[in-house]
Amino acid sequence: MVRQAEEQLLALGMRGQDAKELLQPIHELDANDDFWQHQSDGLAIFLSPNQFRYYCLPITFPELTVVGDRFHIKPLLQLMSGDGTFSVLALSQNQVRLFQGTRYHLDEVELTDVPTNIAAALQYDDLEKNLQVHTGSSQGNTGIFHGQGGGNEDHKNDLLRYFRQVNNGLESFFTNQQTPLILAGVDYLLPIYHEANTYAHLLPNGITGNPETLSLEELHTQAWQIAQPYFDLAKGSTISHYEELQGSEKTANTIEKVVSAAYFQRVETLFVPIDKTVWGVFNPEGNSIQIHAQQEIGDEDLLDLAALHTLTNGGTVYAVAQGDVPEHKAIAAILRY
Repeated sequence: MVRQAEEQLLALGMRGQDAKELLQPIHELDANDDFWQHQSDGLAIFLSPNQFRYYCLPITFPELTVVGDRFHIKPLLQLMSGDGTFSVLALSQNQVRLFQGTRYHLDEVELTDVPTNIAAALQYDDLEKNLQVHTGSSQGNTGIFHGQGGGNEDHKNDLLRYFRQVNNGLESFFTNQQTPLILAGVDYLLPIYHEANTYAHLLPNGITGNPETLSLEELHTQAWQIAQPYFDLAKGSTISHYEELQGSEKTANTIEKVVSAAYFQRVETLFVPIDKTVWGVFNPEGNSIQIHAQQEIGDEDLLDLAALHTLTNGGTVYAVAQGDVPEHKAIAAILRY
């Protein structure tokens, strides 16, 4: 594949020595035995004069080498597109953590402007009247709080104020996002957070129990069990919506129409096959497309181009198998106008 990349670079007019220097980081990676001993199902490498990134990923890819003026992203869309990204908010009185995940993995997000525990949230309030503070034996500086009378109204109000601060701190993180949010926490905390919440995509079901006792893998497994039916329902609803609009000016199902609509910010939802490529050239100035049966020098995958502009312009992309594209077309889209 590196040889293919070099051949394509030379065909585009790059000097042989420049091509070798550009590809040198990949050769050095290939020679690293430790790198090859820590692989997963798939490997994605992105290289430019100013960037070199590689990702070992838990999905398999068909082999593909693309040389162009931007990175080819479509094989990765199944990790981050409309049918697979969610957040988990792990709540307790002593700790707040946020995670982002897909069906394949879950990663913790570093929080800023969010209180990490109830003591931090209410440290300037007259908390002592309602709560007794005990120092945790396992972590000497961790405050553990117990409401007087166990679950009394004052304690609930303190939790509500605490969660409102958490919710307010998360607002900037969730701005312009539509990813579902799943709560994890002991059962009596979850309805209180729902009362404080203003994020429109908080799911009604959550993970009950103390999240501090769960490993990252256990948390991910339980979260995906909640998220998957949500994604299946959302995708099914979107397909039904497409079928209702089918034949109107609000849908498109040809490469020419969809690529143009995506470029000019008209695509609301895109269904793109993950297992197909369509090589060609799009000219936005003339709004024209050339499609080639085989990849030619200077071509790009037009399906990838449509997906890129749909995401960039705030649309939703469903990366699906070819047979799952509505009407069994090469591509399909719901248009904004």
